[in-house]
Amino acid sequence: MVYTTPSEALPHPTRTPALSRPQKAVLTTPAHFDVTYVINPHMADNVGAVDTEVAWQQWKALRAAYTALDCDVHVVDGVPDLPDMVFCANQTLPYRDPETHETGVVLSRMHAPERRDEVPHYRDFFEKQGYAVHTLPDDVQGSFEGMGDAIWHPGHAALWGGYGFRTDLDVYEAIQGLLNVPIYALHLDDPDFYHLDTCLSVLDADTALYYPGAFDEDGLALLNAGFDALVEAPEDEARSLFACNAHCPDAEHVLIQEGCTVTEARLRDAGFTPVPLDTGEFLKAGGSVFCMKLMAW
Repeated sequence: MVYTTPSEALPHPTRTPALSRPQKAVLTTPAHFDVTYVINPHMADNVGAVDTEVAWQQWKALRAAYTALDCDVHVVDGVPDLPDMVFCANQTLPYRDPETHETGVVLSRMHAPERRDEVPHYRDFFEKQGYAVHTLPDDVQGSFEGMGDAIWHPGHAALWGGYGFRTDLDVYEAIQGLLNVPIYALHLDDPDFYHLDTCLSVLDADTALYYPGAFDEDGLALLNAGFDALVEAPEDEARSLFACNAHCPDAEHVLIQEGCTVTEARLRDAGFTPVPLDTGEFLKAGGSVFCMKLMAW
């Protein structure tokens, strides 16, 4: 089922089948990263403004952070004329079947024409790794942007799905049919938060970091039903510093854009350890930590 509102029939995410946390971190080199077009509000004043040498150093620090946290890091080479390919959370949705243990990916159908040629490169990468690769059915209309909008509930076979800007609600019915997992669909209506991963970071099975202003009443109700604790990022840090584009790979450490001092304090109060990283060059294109990696099994 795809749930857009709370109901008595709503299954709690922690009552779904257990699913191990993914430990493979895929990152794509920023060899061709730049802002060369505008497809989100954050890009508008940054065309040609990326310092490529600084971007490389920031990317290397992110890669080192995942290595230090014992993730199995895999690197995909960036491709000329695909400057946003570095944001590798968007082109696929990796999965693992909790019963058969099959690993695979659902390929994205990118909303912006500028990004559609990124997807075949990730198809090739995962096929070479032995993953099952699925495409959305031809009769399903609409776009889908992978883990930019579809986020696994840690430790369980359930998905949180954002829709409204880059992903269409109808697509989640097809994904539910492919993966046979409940999907909690959250409507996004603020263009600054065009992907779910810009306003929600699921930290562990009980806790999420979020910016409430990005969601409507039904979405907020679903989040409150699905988590015991919600850590709120303040608007300025969420909107300008992408505080909610953080990532917690191990239920303890939270990799987050540096300067999010209020959010960091609230994370510490909730029992997490913030790991500040500078992703300032990537913020110019509308992405930070979560966008810059893809977790797979």
